[in-house]
Amino acid sequence: MRPRNQTARDRLTPVLARRAAVGAADIAGSLGVSIPTLHRMLPALGGSLVSTGKARRTRYALRRDLRGELAPLPLYEVDGTGRAEQVGALDLVRPQGSCMPLNGADWPVPEESRDGWWDGLPYPLYDMRPQGYMGRQFARAEHRQLGVSANPQEWGDDDIAWVLSRSGSDASGSLILGDRAFEHWQASKSAPAEPLRTRALGTTYARLAEHAIGAGVAGSSAGGEFPKFAAMRERAGSATPHVLVKFSGAERSAAVQRWSDLLVCEHLALEAIAGLPGCVAARSRIVEHAGRTFLEVERFDRQGRFGRSRLASLSTLDAALLGAGTSDWVVLAERFQAAGLLDTTAVERVRHLWWFGRLIANADMHTGNLSFVPNEQLALAPAYDMLPMLYAPLPGGELPTRRFEPALPLPPQRPVWLTACGTALAFWDRAAADERISAAFRRTCAANAKRLRELAELV
Repeated sequence: MRPRNQTARDRLTPVLARRAAVGAADIAGSLGVSIPTLHRMLPALGGSLVSTGKARRTRYALRRDLRGELAPLPLYEVDGTGRAEQVGALDLVRPQGSCMPLNGADWPVPEESRDGWWDGLPYPLYDMRPQGYMGRQFARAEHRQLGVSANPQEWGDDDIAWVLSRSGSDASGSLILGDRAFEHWQASKSAPAEPLRTRALGTTYARLAEHAIGAGVAGSSAGGEFPKFAAMRERAGSATPHVLVKFSGAERSAAVQRWSDLLVCEHLALEAIAGLPGCVAARSRIVEHAGRTFLEVERFDRQGRFGRSRLASLSTLDAALLGAGTSDWVVLAERFQAAGLLDTTAVERVRHLWWFGRLIANADMHTGNLSFVPNEQLALAPAYDMLPMLYAPLPGGELPTRRFEPALPLPPQRPVWLTACGTALAFWDRAAADERISAAFRRTCAANAKRLRELAELV
């Protein structure tokens, strides 16, 4: 004779496999059993069952394997002193999505994920994935060993989790996913590389640039993105030796010269941001060697040799917490404020940065170019990627004629606009006088300063 409720027991796994984060009442209804009976059946699923939530909020799912491995992936966080603690564990679930509560880690969490259920991956992991020039370079070099596409834009959630758990020891921010990646970080900490010495910096940067170019990665400054590499260097007074280095081409052409001009402009713009109330930018400097211009930008998600800081891009935060889909920094900041995630001071700083960028002809102010430090609330991270991209060469290398038409404020925006305008004028004036910039582009900078002064008198 078949055991009692054997049909329901046989159907339990298929029912759970069809939908993640299912409540006991729904499961019991689908099986035609009582909730107490269901609770007696669930322990038979053993380690394949994932559950979270308290009392009536408890939801269930079946674990989904990651390349044959069913065990959850531990999530570690490195603090500012370089000490690491486990702050969670990632379970991939069937048929899709994941489970990882973030409440204990003090990250802002959308209401639908407060018990740890996610339609995809937990949103902090998306900023950690390899992306941009260096991400494509990594994927091209490691895709066969990792069993993923050579194009990281084609990776699904399982690919991202797999790559991070194997090779994500130096990802953006403070998190490390998986024991293997954590062991790589431990090994780098126990036998750390020495920072590059200042006197040989130009020579070493030139060699690293040649290596980056030699990797043959598709996409470069000709396509609207600077090639770059990561390095560690010594510098007195720096908060960390960890830097990202953008660089121009070495050949003599109008397009290469323009990219060199823009790198110097980015450095000047980051320095100018100190003139905006309460605003901070990433520390940078220009190094010139072997015909190339290098922009060295200090990583603000690193502290000292081993410490780290949290980081989340506006793009990822919007997708996870708002879903607004706009690229307007101020609109998003105000919505975060309305949600109780951003204070008035931070919103005001975003307003100043937004206007400053527009008044220095930054035509590339997308939501990946502003970041926050997430805790229970969001704190504005230092500014970065701020430069007059209106003047970037076209993908074919042509330099089109561009007209600088600064945006004007509405009356309520006038005070912020005028402050940002003063800082933008300081930037244009410095750029017009900086001999590291070509004479032709210095004339453009001087003309833009003149135009902005004229408009300021009318506002």
